[in-house]
Amino acid sequence: MTRSNPLKGIGESGRVQIGTWINLVRNPAVLTLLKNSGLDFARVDMEHSSPSIETIADMAVLARALGFPLIVRPPAADREWVTRLLDVGVVGLHVPQVDTPEIARSVVEAAYYAPLGLRGMAVNGPHNDFRAEAGLDELNAQVHITVMLESREAFRHLDEIVATPGVDAVTLGPADLAQELGVRGTPDEARVVNEHRWLLLDAARRHGKDVAMLFDTVEQARPWIEAGIRIIAIASDVAVLQNGYRGIVAGLHTGTDGHGDDSSASDSDVMGFEHARSRAR
Repeated sequence: MTRSNPLKGIGESGRVQIGTWINLVRNPAVLTLLKNSGLDFARVDMEHSSPSIETIADMAVLARALGFPLIVRPPAADREWVTRLLDVGVVGLHVPQVDTPEIARSVVEAAYYAPLGLRGMAVNGPHNDFRAEAGLDELNAQVHITVMLESREAFRHLDEIVATPGVDAVTLGPADLAQELGVRGTPDEARVVNEHRWLLLDAARRHGKDVAMLFDTVEQARPWIEAGIRIIAIASDVAVLQNGYRGIVAGLHTGTDGHGDDSSASDSDVMGFEHARSRAR
């Protein structure tokens, strides 16, 4: 069976790929849930979260069986993490702190087999579905590399990094970038980050690359989809769980704490109780 990666070359099709971050959940079954919720991919964070390589390996095997791309942000942009994650079956990397074209080239060299790179040869394993006969071109075609620009230094090398052969998509780290630029938590933060998003998008267009971006809400994402961004990570498991339960608790407390009536509690119907009750009648 020849595999393909739907994230490769999506700019040509124009189809938006929508995924989410996994920062908390460790059960691989969450991937089945996310796919059946309509998402196109999941991205697991190893830089700021605690999953082990064994957890990632379990998720990667299920993701491959589902045909649901699993993207991982490694703790660092180094050969050890790039190779290990791809060898356990991950099909995409979201690589942090790519500040120079040299770092971008080193990631590509570790991620791809010849002639694109010099990835170490794991002859038979999850990365090729235990088909030792799989060709290197086929395996290279499964790999999707996104690099993160998160610093002044990275944006000084913007065109060189974006143009790196083997880099499929680029993104920025909005929080880290805002911190370095001195605008984190200030009224200027959104404006400055958006200015850098436009710089990134323009560079990607010049070099025929895709752009990936994280947004907290649909309203934030829509104008950037219209601007041409085709890889969207919307919220995270943490955000959806926390905001969902906050909404439920607020709805249930309305009218029971002496601050109002309960007439609005059913308006949001956060968990779909009214829908479920009507189906049961």
